[in-house]
Amino acid sequence: MSNIQIILPDNSVRTFDHEPTALEVAASIGSRLAKDTLGAKINGSNEIIDFRTPLANGTQLQLITTKSPEALEVIRHSAAHLMAQAVQEIWPEVKVTIGPVIDNGFYYDFDSPFNFTEEHFEKIEKKMEELQKKDLPLVRENWPIAKAIETFKEMKERFKVEIIEDLASKGETVVGIYHQGNWFDLCRGPHVQSTGQIKAFKLMSVAGAYWRGDEKNPMLQRVYATAFMDKKDLEQYLHQLEEAKKRDHRKLGKELGLFMFHEWAPASPFFTGRGTVIYNELTNYIRELYQKYDYQEVITPQIFDLDLFKTSGHYSNYKENMYFTKPDDREFGLKPMNCPSHCLLFASEKHSYRELPLRMADFGRLHRYEKSGSLHGLSRVRTFCQDDAHIFCSLEQLKTEIFKFIEMLNTIYHTLGMPNYKLFLATRPDNRMGSDEYWDKAETALAEAIQEMGLEFSYLPGEGAFYGPKLEMHFVDALGRSWQTGTIQVDPNLPEAFDLKYTGEDNKEHRPIMLHRAVLGSLERFISVYLEHTAGHLPTWMSPNQVTILNVTDRVNAFCEQVEQDLKASGVRVEFDRRNEKLNFKIREAQLRKTPYMLIVGDKEAEQKSVSVRLRDGTMHNNILWADAHQIILKNIKERKLQSEMSQTEKV
Repeated sequence: MSNIQIILPDNSVRTFDHEPTALEVAASIGSRLAKDTLGAKINGSNEIIDFRTPLANGTQLQLITTKSPEALEVIRHSAAHLMAQAVQEIWPEVKVTIGPVIDNGFYYDFDSPFNFTEEHFEKIEKKMEELQKKDLPLVRENWPIAKAIETFKEMKERFKVEIIEDLASKGETVVGIYHQGNWFDLCRGPHVQSTGQIKAFKLMSVAGAYWRGDEKNPMLQRVYATAFMDKKDLEQYLHQLEEAKKRDHRKLGKELGLFMFHEWAPASPFFTGRGTVIYNELTNYIRELYQKYDYQEVITPQIFDLDLFKTSGHYSNYKENMYFTKPDDREFGLKPMNCPSHCLLFASEKHSYRELPLRMADFGRLHRYEKSGSLHGLSRVRTFCQDDAHIFCSLEQLKTEIFKFIEMLNTIYHTLGMPNYKLFLATRPDNRMGSDEYWDKAETALAEAIQEMGLEFSYLPGEGAFYGPKLEMHFVDALGRSWQTGTIQVDPNLPEAFDLKYTGEDNKEHRPIMLHRAVLGSLERFISVYLEHTAGHLPTWMSPNQVTILNVTDRVNAFCEQVEQDLKASGVRVEFDRRNEKLNFKIREAQLRKTPYMLIVGDKEAEQKSVSVRLRDGTMHNNILWADAHQIILKNIKERKLQSEMSQTEKV
């Protein structure tokens, strides 16, 4: 074998007399690069392969090094092995199962005769540090299936045996075994060169998990952990976690009295009067923009005959997430989405090309069954409302509608102080309706529209809805976390399924294109994201209580009541704290409720018809004429400013 050529990203070629590994290619370029190599990608694939894998002639190679964004995935995969080795060196009776990489870390499932605690975590981390300092090389061997089964049977590792037997039933004849010191594990890789490359790690928590997710199988202990390139990155992540705990919307929701849950309505939130203010302010704002962007708001039923969902494709593609009922021996389903009912509305009348685009908005309540393990406060519920709309348009109008959607989205997210987001184009999933021709047209039209607008985006292969591709907006919050919120989806399939038509300029019937779009998405989920992004410090216009009046003495109550009356007459949400408590105590109480404006009134202020204003950030504005302060507050609310403001500032 000779002249094996490996093509690098700059199109330069490295030639070998054998099929080299990625590590050998790196070494041919430089020793430093070889030392930093952790894995590779080949032939344009996103899958990371082990650097120990021989490369065929003509392979296009991209090295993954310690400086690559993908490096963490390899390091965390190897850190899982390091944790498993540490556990078994301390407690040989513990059996191992699997240890995959997940978002922000990894986990390993153990079959242990005892329950892991914080004390066990300390011992495991100490042992991991010992093994890391030994800089043990990770060596891969390929074992015949029979040898692997026999070896793990002798070790009484029955879970590993089950995995290998499953591989054998699928036709596999060889499995990968990784050694580090005297310990080894079944794995396909990729893995780092040695344990010394795993610089920083931390065990996080433990939870129960059935083997292979089946409650009929044994309960295992799932130890969650994380790893980073260095200790500085780990410390930053741990700090971020602490901040995230403080910002947890479930915690804030309880402290601020915004919403609750009850076991008699699982995963179905109750919004209190205070929480409903936030809900209504968001919908009112969206409704204002519907006027500007020519949407008509509609109201549609909650329950439909199953024939609707069979026609729409939801019954065959989505029924496991739906709720059903059968009154009078007739089968019905609660709507999980508004789009089928909007198709019925469109089909109820004849339409001309002059009416298009027809933009139909709906704040209707939706119901979807979510598995109990996935439920999480407001962010994953079973009943919710979307700022949902569907646009019926011609193919020629498609790009203009996408442009208008992104314009509207930009307006809303900048108003909310959320300008940092990324766009992703999600393409056809395996489980889908419609022909490949339809999907080709829809995906091409959406991609071209984004490109012509000069926007940057990335692809999410296979992540589209079952009826069409979609453009997703992923918002990056104050802690750097990404949340998928807004979306627009191109759907040629539902208009076909419901035989929707409009009369064109040529006086012939044409099929409209249907766009599914939401800017905030689920309002429940959006509120959870926004509470955490703002740490509960909502803009004044959205705050349940916008102003709190604090009296220094009962002598000023008459003036305080006049201020309260003025604010209420202006539509401002105000509370007058007239309790016989010290001023500092009342300020602290208002601060805990995250009130944007605190109006302090003493004898001097009452005499001068003025107020001293304390803002939520602690700044003070003393002796502002009440008439002026009143107008400033109203202006702040009307203009939907992000922060409470006054004209004169004095830090105290």
